[in-house]
Amino acid sequence: MAGVHKTYAMDGVQVRALRGIDLVVEPGEFVAIMGASGSGKSTLMNILGCLDVPDEGRYWLNGEDITVQGGDALAAIRNRAIGFVFQSFNLLARTSALDNVEMPLVYAGVPRKERHERATAMLQRLGLGERLHHLPSQLSGGQQQRVAVARALVTQPSLLLADEPTGNLDSATSSEILGVLDDLNRREGLTIVLITHEHDVATHARRQLAMRDGRLEG
Repeated sequence: MAGVHKTYAMDGVQVRALRGIDLVVEPGEFVAIMGASGSGKSTLMNILGCLDVPDEGRYWLNGEDITVQGGDALAAIRNRAIGFVFQSFNLLARTSALDNVEMPLVYAGVPRKERHERATAMLQRLGLGERLHHLPSQLSGGQQQRVAVARALVTQPSLLLADEPTGNLDSATSSEILGVLDDLNRREGLTIVLITHEHDVATHARRQLAMRDGRLEG
């Protein structure tokens, strides 16, 4: 990412969310981006996740220039190359853990038998083999976030974006989820970018950066 700027119009006022961001994340890195509300970190995550594009500057993912892609191409890149984990889990309430994890594979057109096998294996890998058919309401917060992590990983992405993944969890469960991310990075070399406002959470990453007033520090 080089020279990335992003400006939004809010209530008739121009808000410069990003002001010339230069960022390189190497494959296999675990990077934390810290910042207070309004610092620009969520806007940066949206661009990293191909949910938005810069007004100025360039962003490359796996050697592909994202800034010249249209909406359909961006959607395909998101589904193929990026996994998302959010603070609020974003699970379908009336759908089992297994079906929640299968959902990205449905969108990717993966045959039913294969997606069932892949989703089952991913849940088992994250210690939820006995919770496949439980609804989110029947799971603890930590288990729900593990389901969300499984869903993010089932498409075998090259980049995992975790946006305040422990924000709704108690300290013990937060440590558990951060341990899962740490294990994925150390053992499997998964590239992770963690967005957080908590310094204790950021220390789990190998590299910490700070956002302030739309600029990246550190």
